[in-house]
Amino acid sequence: MDRKKPKVIVILGQTATGKSALAVKLARKIGGEIISADSRQVYKGLDVGTGKITKKEMKGMSHHLLDVVSPKKKFTVAEYKKLAEEKIKEIIARGNTPIICGGTGFYIDAITKGIILPEVPPNNKLRKILEKQSTEKLFKILQKLDKNRAKSIDKFNKVRLVRAIEIAKYLGKVPKITQATPVYKFIKIGLFLPKDILKKRMEKRVKEMFNKKNHGGLLNEIKKLKKAGISDKRLKELGFEYYNPTYESVVLETLKYVKRQMTWFKRDKEIKWFNASSDHFPLFVTGFLEQFARHSIAKPRG
Repeated sequence: MDRKKPKVIVILGQTATGKSALAVKLARKIGGEIISADSRQVYKGLDVGTGKITKKEMKGMSHHLLDVVSPKKKFTVAEYKKLAEEKIKEIIARGNTPIICGGTGFYIDAITKGIILPEVPPNNKLRKILEKQSTEKLFKILQKLDKNRAKSIDKFNKVRLVRAIEIAKYLGKVPKITQATPVYKFIKIGLFLPKDILKKRMEKRVKEMFNKKNHGGLLNEIKKLKKAGISDKRLKELGFEYYNPTYESVVLETLKYVKRQMTWFKRDKEIKWFNASSDHFPLFVTGFLEQFARHSIAKPRG
């Protein structure tokens, strides 16, 4: 480990692999504070559908960048990067260790790779034209404009497709993502599960979403959002869980989503992967803590 740079732990991986639980466990042991890296958990009121960690599950550990903005507003990766970098500085200044935890690859890359994002203002005239097109048509347009972005984007997410096209057209060429040398040493821990185990966990998770005991259930959460003035169009933009969801549709779309997550993460060779279902996984946690303790002045808790 690089002794000169402050250490930041990153816990990433697909949905339902146990990232949040591991982040809390490490935070308790090394004196850490957790920064969420989830593009939808930043929204207030999106709890059940996004699998947002509960107060009970936090076990008293500090969590940041949850419930940041109203779902009526659109929150960008540039806004996330700015807030996350501020939190990292604050946590280190307190003598604690930042632990970035989440499954949104673009958010994680924006922080860990020192990406400098192009400042592109919204083009409402262009957006109105593009929003009339199907996601299939938009995806084809993006492929012609920016092949690299097309490879990593959710091709069923109209909002992101429109924004990607908007950026490419504004810059007049394929957007070149500039990178600066990161000022921190990022320790990336990737969690994965065998396909059969992951599928069972996801099915269980989706079943719990529709359970009324779970904060009133997903359908009740959607009713509350509508009552708060969130339109059907906006609900659709917020994800497949929020637009006419059924158990079957959410399971199917989640399976597609986790494939896209792994496609993104596989490109990053800095990630050290661990099977979260392995009998040896607890030994990894112990070994990691011992190694980290030798190279850090972090203050353990509890």
